[in-house]
Order: sequence, then structure tokens, then C-alpha cells
Amino acid sequence: MPKARLIHTCQACGHQSPKWLGRCPDCKAWGTLVEELVEPVTARGSQTVNVKPQTLASIQVDATPRAATGIGELDRVLGGGLVSGSLVLLGGDPGIGKSTLLLMALEGLSRLGQVLYVSGEESAHQTKLRAERLGIAGAGVHLLCETDADRVLAAAAEMRPRVLAIDSIQTLHHPDIPSAPGSVIQVREVAGRLLRYAKDANVATILVGHVTKDGSIAGPRVLEHLVDTVLYFEGDRGHAYRILRAHKNRFGSTNEIGVFEMAGRGLLEVPDPSALFLAERHAGAPGSAVVAALSGTRPLLYEIQALVLGSAFGTPRRTSIGIDGNRVALLAAVLEKRAGVDLVGCDLFVNVAGGGEIDEPAADLAVVAALASSFRKQAIDSQTLLLGEVGLAGEVRAISLPEVRLAEARKLGFKRVVLPRLSAERCQNVSGLTLVPVSDLNEALGALFP
Repeated sequence: MPKARLIHTCQACGHQSPKWLGRCPDCKAWGTLVEELVEPVTARGSQTVNVKPQTLASIQVDATPRAATGIGELDRVLGGGLVSGSLVLLGGDPGIGKSTLLLMALEGLSRLGQVLYVSGEESAHQTKLRAERLGIAGAGVHLLCETDADRVLAAAAEMRPRVLAIDSIQTLHHPDIPSAPGSVIQVREVAGRLLRYAKDANVATILVGHVTKDGSIAGPRVLEHLVDTVLYFEGDRGHAYRILRAHKNRFGSTNEIGVFEMAGRGLLEVPDPSALFLAERHAGAPGSAVVAALSGTRPLLYEIQALVLGSAFGTPRRTSIGIDGNRVALLAAVLEKRAGVDLVGCDLFVNVAGGGEIDEPAADLAVVAALASSFRKQAIDSQTLLLGEVGLAGEVRAISLPEVRLAEARKLGFKRVVLPRLSAERCQNVSGLTLVPVSDLNEALGALFP
């Protein structure tokens, strides 16, 4: 009969080694290999189970597969709501508001049916105090303070809730596994059992996960692979605003974001994030340009700030926050070569104000304009929006969905838009805005700095 054996498992990536190592050979982390006891797997009898495949056409789908949480920003990121039988992983830094967001979502989901909230980190009294602070009555929210995975699954099987929420997956453990809660083996086994329950019982399940110091979900990497949706709740605890992003979504887009404000009575939705990012903009300051970037289907207006200084060292610095540094270096080279702006001996600093992130080429023209504005010490008109991709030849290329971007700019009071000529031809019917079509970089700079 096989015996139990000892292995050493990396708590960061799940790599296993028969002996202890100071540094994990897979993820290169130090001091993460922990000794664990692995029980042998008992052989099953040779039983044949008749499993018959079925065609896609024969599968019946519920007419309303999604359950709206009542929180518009969360539903947007999820793709319209929770899908029955899906497994959602919500991660974020400690104290960022994961449990608050979860409790508020469960209050909205309880209007559609019973929900079960499993808390492994707080007592029933602590959870009740938090619900009272948020103004949540919780008549349809059932609370279970338990860390035993078997008991949780038994309670869920008896209750048959519409939604099951686990806070957090690192606190649950399986009693048959001789390992501490939160270890790689425990997290992998418990998550696998919850996945099977969610699919078999067709119950939407939400898992709250801790994150490591580098911002990734703690535990084995397989945890993110087996779930249907991975959400990250981001933000600085020193600021009131939080951003919810989907890094993986089998039932929707991963480009949508949700913006929240942390207040005394909980998380408040921010329906107009563009106004938030431009709220403290200093109009008339050189080195500032505004661009309308798409986040999924939502247009957001960001302020791009640039600072050009003479370098005190032989190698000038190229520093960027919120936008790809390689892209900034490329645009600086194009600005110097095609427009004659001498940036060779200058330090360049580019920042997306408000903590935003831009990863699309439509912001190229705004970055170039902000650099030129700071270099020339001339401010760009505060009611001018810039759109366009800049090529290596200095041409300004067309962008996607210009009509949606212009509608957002008009709503926030912008009067003038500098954009590619081909994109301007598609927006002839847009009223209330003066369109300035340009074909190359010199023409755009001439329109901005006559």
C-alpha cells in the first residue's frame, strides 16, 4: 500500500520539489517552498460510466442567463451581470474594498433569489456591523461563518442559493488534506470542488482572493485558469477612487472598467469618469493635452501631462506613467526627426493624470502635442481635444469609433478637435464641435501653435 510522502511546494507559483530549496527554480522567488504532506491517491474500481455527448443545438439555455447585481459599474465589467453557473474571482489589495463591493452586490442579487455569503475572515457580528454601516438590511442574504469546505458545500447543497460568495478562498480548507489553509494544495483542491459545485448546481459563485506584493492573485496560477472571470479591484487606499478591471472574462469583454468612489457609506458609482480625470486640470499650463481613449465601449477623457527639461547627465531620462515608455520614446524620436523639435539632450517625463492607463495608439497625437507644448512653453487651448495615431513617417493615422469619442468631448464642453483627416470625414454630421482635420505631424502642430 503506498505511503504518504513529503514534498516542498512553492506558495507563489505551485512548483513542487522533493527537497527544500532556498529559491524556487520556476518563479525565482526566495523562501517560498513549504513542506507539505501528500496523501496517496486510492485506485478506483474499473467501473464504466456511460456518458453520452449531445449536440450544441439540443442544449437549452435560460432566456435570462445573467443576473444583474444592481451596481451598474460592476455589471458593465461583468458583461451585463452574473452568468448562472459561472465562477468569478475578485482580487485586490487588503483594505481596497473587496468585501464591501461583494456585500453590496449580494444585497442587489438577493432580490432575484436567495444568496449565501460565506465569511471565513469575519464573525457574524463583524459582518452585521459592516452591513449596518453600508445601510444594507440583508433580508435575503444568508450568512455562514465557516472555513471547512465540506461544511460550506453541504450547506449550499441544502439551501440551493442563487449566488454563492466565498470571502476568501484562502481561508477555506479541506479537512482531508494535511496542509495549512491558504497553501497551494488547499487552494487548488477547494477551488476545484467549488468549480464542480457551480457547474453541476448551476449556481453563480464569487470567490474573493488575496493578492501578493506584486499585485497578482495569491496561490497557484491554475486558480486563474479554472475560473470564468478574473476581476481586479485597483486603487490607492490614500485616495477615494477605485477602478474595477476584468483581466479575464469568458462571457464578456476584458476592456471595460468600472469606477467607484469610497465614501463613508460604502462604494459609490462614478457615472462620469471623464469629469473625474479632468476635475483638477490646470487650464493654460504648458505640457497639457486631452485625449479621448476607449476603455471597451466607454470613451474616457484623460489629461496627458508632459515635462521637458534639459538633462544634467550624458544620458537623458525617459520616464512615463500610465502609458507605455517605449511608445513615448518612439514618439519623441518622430517629433525630433519630422518636426525638428530638438529633444536629444532633454529629460522627458510623461504622465496620465488621475492614475489612468492608456494602451491604444489614438493617444499618440496628444502625447506629441504635450511634449511640444512643454518644449516651446506654449499652452494648448483648454477646449481642444487631440485624437490620432502618429506613424514613423510623421503621418497622422485614422482611429476607431471617432463619433463616440467626439460625443463624450462635446458633453464635457470641448469646442475644437484636432483629428486625422480620414476620421474627420466620418464625423461630418457631428454638431457643436469645430473639427480640424490634419494629415501629418507638422500640420497638427501648426494648428495647435499658429
